[in-house]
Amino acid sequence: MTETFFVGIDGPAGSGKSSVSKEAARRLGFGYLDTGAVYRALAWHVLETGGTTDDEAVVEAAFDTFEPSIGLDPDERAVRVGDVDVTDAIRTPETTAAVAGVARARRVRERINELFRRIVSEAPQDGVIVEGRDITTVVAPDAPVRILLTAHPEVRAARRSAEMGAADVAKVAEAMRQRDASDSTVVDFLNAADGVTAIDTTHLDFDQSVDAVLAVIGERREDGRDGR
Repeated sequence: MTETFFVGIDGPAGSGKSSVSKEAARRLGFGYLDTGAVYRALAWHVLETGGTTDDEAVVEAAFDTFEPSIGLDPDERAVRVGDVDVTDAIRTPETTAAVAGVARARRVRERINELFRRIVSEAPQDGVIVEGRDITTVVAPDAPVRILLTAHPEVRAARRSAEMGAADVAKVAEAMRQRDASDSTVVDFLNAADGVTAIDTTHLDFDQSVDAVLAVIGERREDGRDGR
């Protein structure tokens, strides 16, 4: 059995990593893993059990009864916790507000990272594109493809506003700044680590961004076939 080809893509909100990763996975016939959905599912689980993600001990305790299931099909991204379909529930404002507390729980992050590695190793597809914040540095620092997608903050805010249907770009920009500041206390997802390819999408449209990612993946796959 051949090892699953691991593609790690990191970046801040609005950089295009989710939409670009999904499209790249479609074109390659790869699986797609949205790691943020797992963090959201755990946040939902904490709230559902009456807890708060502000307390790291509560988050750790909740993880002990956390039974997530997430699909790798980029077109059918169903997320379940136990027998409950939480695909829509994890996108509510309440869950979104609670995610930062989960992300700050370092010991829980370690356990979630192990979950991500297991999901990829057991994937039925030849490869999986995994997108998040610390995939290239912590989850899979030895992955054959590691990419950091970036973009100017104003561009990222405009993109996220368009996705959300929000009219107040400044408000969205401030929310993103606060989220980035919180998450950056745990992991650096704004600067490319050694060996990570940075792709700035500020002046790229969607198709150009996808093509740029596919070019890096194609080059690395060829390197592997050549034994380099």
